[in-house]
Amino acid sequence: MMLITSVILFSCKKEDYIDTGIHNPKFNGTMWQYLESRPELFDTLMVALKIAKLDEVIKNEEVTFFAPPDVSILKSVWTLNESLFRMGQDTITSLDQVRPEVWRKFLSRYIIKGKYLAKDFNQMDTLNLATFPGGVYKNFENTDMNIGVLYNDIKTTSNTGTQIIKYAGYRQLYLNFPYSVVIPEDIKDYFIPFLTAPVATSDIQPTNGVLHVLQFSKHAFGFQTYLFANEAFTLGILPKQP
Repeated sequence: MMLITSVILFSCKKEDYIDTGIHNPKFNGTMWQYLESRPELFDTLMVALKIAKLDEVIKNEEVTFFAPPDVSILKSVWTLNESLFRMGQDTITSLDQVRPEVWRKFLSRYIIKGKYLAKDFNQMDTLNLATFPGGVYKNFENTDMNIGVLYNDIKTTSNTGTQIIKYAGYRQLYLNFPYSVVIPEDIKDYFIPFLTAPVATSDIQPTNGVLHVLQFSKHAFGFQTYLFANEAFTLGILPKQP
């Protein structure tokens, strides 16, 4: 099992992965084989999937996977280690010290049964959810997730001034975890009923489903680092394997 510290040092070199896109969405292999082809992004994720016994799902079942890159996972592992250190306990040095049921619970939130491309999801507007709420989908642990496409606005400037054209800009897919959130906007707060995870690269199509890669700079595994850390700490850390 790889050391956490080594993974952190390695994974922090992945700064060039932001909205790179793909030329050909088709991948001639399974979803697992695609992850294997990008170890610089998914080596830690693959270890976690094996511990959770979800690797066979990614290899063989028809699913849509919103894949959290390694950096997203390591953010939450780092928070767990900070909590353990403050409690005077040994920090973890390998992923298998977190119980398999914890990994399975949180990883299942990123897996949806069936094949869904970005075009298959409804429009979402977090400032106008009554009109554009996205859609509700059951994840692999059979709980609800919200998924939607955010239509960005375009700002144009002419001799007559600046004009905002609603929903005419680029479109970005989001995976959202139902959770009460209050977001400050200037001096007025507004409420959204979920934590959002933007997709960096969408519609990768291996032979057994669809892969959407989450944007690591704006997402932490579990949707908040403390959610994963609290669960792992509460259920108990396993001893390091010899």
